[in-house]
Amino acid sequence: MSKPRTASALRRPNDPPILILTSLASGPKHGHALSKDIESFAGVTLGPGALYGAITRLEERGLIEPLEGEDRRKPYRITAAGSTALATAVADMRRIADVGATRLGLIAGPA
Repeated sequence: MSKPRTASALRRPNDPPILILTSLASGPKHGHALSKDIESFAGVTLGPGALYGAITRLEERGLIEPLEGEDRRKPYRITAAGSTALATAVADMRRIADVGATRLGLIAGPA
């Protein structure tokens, strides 16, 4: 069995796991609702293979969990571990973005 991956593996802002965790941070959703939400906030269209492959991996890592569905759609919610992983990934991305913006002169650097 392989070692579970941590938040450090979630770095690219357009990475399907980051997008899914970000979407689920606002509440449970099934696959189609995830896809539509991700497209609206990130402008990224995830194909079914990328979406459901990432959902499977996130579930295996304990970062999301399935809920009981009313029909054949299975909703998912973010777990506490998923929230922690997302917070870490967002902090990492923010730190990198701030350095880039400072180096580009878009924001003032530390005094």
